Amino acid sequence: MKWLAAALLLAALAGLALAHAMGGAGGWGWLRAFCEASAVGAVADWFAVVALFRHPLGLKIPHTAIIPQGKARIADGLAEFVRDHFLDPATLLARLTVFDPARRLGEWLTDPPRMQSLVAQAQGWALGVLESFDDARLKQAVLDLVIAQLRRWDAAPTAGDVLGLLTQNGRHHQLLDAGLYKLSEFLMEDEVKARVSQLLLKHARKEWPKIIATLELVTNLPDLSDSLADRLSTSMLAELREVLAQPDHPVRLRYEDWLKTFVARLRSDPELIASVRDMKERAIDDPALQAYVSSLWADVRQLLRKNLAADNSTLARYAQGALQALGQRLASDTSLRDALNEHLLAAAGELAVNLRAGITSHIAQTVKAWDDEQLVRTLELQVGRDLQFIRINGTVVGGLIGLALHALALLR
Repeated sequence: MKWLAAALLLAALAGLALAHAMGGAGGWGWLRAFCEASAVGAVADWFAVVALFRHPLGLKIPHTAIIPQGKARIADGLAEFVRDHFLDPATLLARLTVFDPARRLGEWLTDPPRMQSLVAQAQGWALGVLESFDDARLKQAVLDLVIAQLRRWDAAPTAGDVLGLLTQNGRHHQLLDAGLYKLSEFLMEDEVKARVSQLLLKHARKEWPKIIATLELVTNLPDLSDSLADRLSTSMLAELREVLAQPDHPVRLRYEDWLKTFVARLRSDPELIASVRDMKERAIDDPALQAYVSSLWADVRQLLRKNLAADNSTLARYAQGALQALGQRLASDTSLRDALNEHLLAAAGELAVNLRAGITSHIAQTVKAWDDEQLVRTLELQVGRDLQFIRINGTVVGGLIGLALHALALLR
């Protein structure tokens, strides 16, 4: 395009030289007027186009090489444009609201080909992650990271907070009731009663052999032991029912006091906190526990790898089914879509606010760091063709204006 524009300028100059050589009379006067104005227009537009990118002929004329010299201003303007038109929270939220992301997500999740492609890609990613853990260096790095986090973890206060949460609103009494119900069911089993009877008889023969020998002369000890076991079971069941029926039973009150005291000690008792810390450290440093965890992880990894590598992977099938079910729910449940859209819009607005300054600064600094020659060359390749058309148009339009002015001169 540069050669074409330059060729038109050379043609105008050649036509001008020819018209002057022929004296400029008659039709040659028209040619001279056209070529003279055409050459002036071509040179003027050449200067204007070149001045955008560099100094014409290397001469540092004011207001030339506009783009390289104004690079910082252009960078700031581009960054501000992106900030104001793409990262403005109000504008972004307005566009997202029209976009209705929850509905589009539902449509996307219910499209079988897309879902199959997504699940297949997820399988590949998961397999890649599992394979990476075969690297001894990566495994050791992850292990070191986990152990370091465990050593920094203050276990006792955390356990106190968890137990405090579990004891809110009487949840610990519900746990006690469940345990007592299970214990009562256990005591009512015939096998348990028979075992208690055997233990009673065994203990009695060990502790009081003479008395037991005498009793065996007058009674059937197994029957007596069974009777005692049954009465013991009945007595314990009655006590359990009493505890379950009375909210202020002494057993419940002692249980309540003990649990509150224990939770408070976990949070504030230095001795108990130190004891829990020592237990944690011993567990971390225990070679048997480390070997068990390592073997367990190896077995789990192998199971996951085998399942994910299969064409009919159970995990992949469950994942696809769950995502499709979510898509169908989004398609049919308006309230769910509205709730999801609200959360997405809130998150997008907060993200836009948090990213505005950082992205704006990043764009500005990136453009400012560009090499001047690289910037000029890149822009010339993008818009240079249109800019050369400006030169061509200037040559043609200048010549036409020259003809018009020559015609006006003749009319006078």
